[in-house]
Parts: sequence; structure tokens; C-alpha cells
Amino acid sequence: MPYRPIREVIGNRPFPVALPSNTIRECAFIMKEWKSSAVLVVDGRDRLLGILTERDIVFRCVALSAPLDTMAVSTVMTRDPRVMHIDKPFGHALHLMYEGGFRHMPVVDDSGKPVGLLAAHDALAMDGLQLEKDLVRREEITVLL
Repeated sequence: MPYRPIREVIGNRPFPVALPSNTIRECAFIMKEWKSSAVLVVDGRDRLLGILTERDIVFRCVALSAPLDTMAVSTVMTRDPRVMHIDKPFGHALHLMYEGGFRHMPVVDDSGKPVGLLAAHDALAMDGLQLEKDLVRREEITVLL
């Protein structure tokens, strides 16, 4: 698993995006609709500007009684987040996420354009797939015996 390219982990999975002018509440709604705990913030030409996570909303907005309906995401987002190239190993991204203390990482192509969003829970999903394969293999061996 750690050596698999990120390209294989995220496949063609779509990811949520927002504009810097979107409000915090609009971004929260986007996250809800996408069942995602983060949204990538891009400009009009799809260049990555930042990332907004559910933790950002809780710690930087809700806890401080910020006006969710009028505050632009550009005032709260993490600017210039650490990114990972789509062909790099998944394990490398997980290591950087662990070291940096964050749970999401934008994935970019050769031009730097965002093409996906990695989340720490992607590692659990991959472990679950491997466990499922192992269980099927054990069943097949049991049947043969």
C-alpha cells in the first residue's frame, strides 16, 4: 500500500471546490453535499489557492462566533497548502500529513492544477480492501482443504 501511486488511490474520484468569495456557510454546505471534511479553494482558472477543513470552520469560525453567512472563505482558509503530485507514493503523502499534523492534502498534476484530495482516512479504506481480499483468499483455501 505505501508504494502505490496516489493516482491509484484516488482514481477519478471527484473532489469539492469553492471560490475564495464563497462564504463559510456555503463551504460547509458544499462539504455536507460532498460528504467531505475539506474543500479545495481555487481561483477562476482552477489554480489552487488554499484549503478549508471542518476543523478550520470549528476552530477559526464557530468557536470565535464568526459571521458564517458573510465571512469569505479566503479569510479563514489555509493558504498555499502542502500539495502532493499524483504520481508520488501514497505512503509519502501519509508521512508528510503525519509530520505536518494535517489530515488532508491536495493532489496536483504536472501543471500544479488540483486533480484530487487525499484524506488520512484513505489509508483505512485501503486497509479495508486488503483485509477483504485476505478474507476471501482464506475462504478459498478453506474450501480447498
